[in-house]
Amino acid sequence: MKSQPDLKLLSTFMAVVNCGSMAEAAAVLGYVPSAVSQHIAVLERDMGIELLVRRPGSRLILTAAGRSLAQATETLFEATARFQDAAHGISNRDIAELRVGAYPSAMSHLFPGVLSALKSRGRGARIRLVIVETHEGLPKVKSGDLDLLIAYRYLPEDPPATSGEWTVTSVGHEPLVLVAGPRSGRRPLELAECLEMEWTSGHAHSPDRRLLHRWAGELGISLDVTLETEDLHSMLAMIRAGLAVGLIPATLISAESDRPGVERVVLPPEVAPLHREVLAVSRPGIRPPIINELVTLLVEALESVQS
Repeated sequence: MKSQPDLKLLSTFMAVVNCGSMAEAAAVLGYVPSAVSQHIAVLERDMGIELLVRRPGSRLILTAAGRSLAQATETLFEATARFQDAAHGISNRDIAELRVGAYPSAMSHLFPGVLSALKSRGRGARIRLVIVETHEGLPKVKSGDLDLLIAYRYLPEDPPATSGEWTVTSVGHEPLVLVAGPRSGRRPLELAECLEMEWTSGHAHSPDRRLLHRWAGELGISLDVTLETEDLHSMLAMIRAGLAVGLIPATLISAESDRPGVERVVLPPEVAPLHREVLAVSRPGIRPPIINELVTLLVEALESVQS
């Protein structure tokens, strides 16, 4: 084994581990499959041990040595990301590019205004955006693939929690609105009337579904969730068609203000409104000023939705 690790080979190896195949890793890295295969062969030769079991027609399997190397490489990449953060802080905290991940509705309903505001201020950093759900984005913050993740948390015990792995800042609380399809010429629908209707929500173990079930349990009611999807726009389409009722984040409802199609369900006065917490997650240590500025603008954008 060489005295110094070859980060390029290790990066290729981790892409193969995460993708499960040489071809998929090549597509992600922008390489041809033969280059990926060659990188793995060189790495195995340097290590002096087989890292992957290759079986035609099936996904690659990590050997015990491969699993150990993958864990060690994750630790190395996390340390490298922290070093890069420190180096940025030493050099006046002036960065050329900020890599930001955000969940889909934040990307479509919060970021356009925020990025326009940053652009009007003439900020020099280039912001590279990627749509990523919270559970997928957290490891990318640790590894250094993302500098900032805009995440959500439906329940207090859900990740991310503040720890030595990342810094978590609350951006605010986004209301979750119970809505149903339009009913022309009739009074607003009340919660009690929704109990006999079909509901739409995420899959059984998704954060929004668990919040919905906890809320129903606290109210002593039973809900019939028959339309399951992780896509909020699909939920909204089902509701607009009169097929279900469901909880929708307020950003999507406010964006629909010029397009009638859903009505808010009236909740009893004693029923506390629901929300999801929006969070900014970064690695521990010095934050470039552009991150703090972006987070401040997101706080203002979320407050405008609440008002």
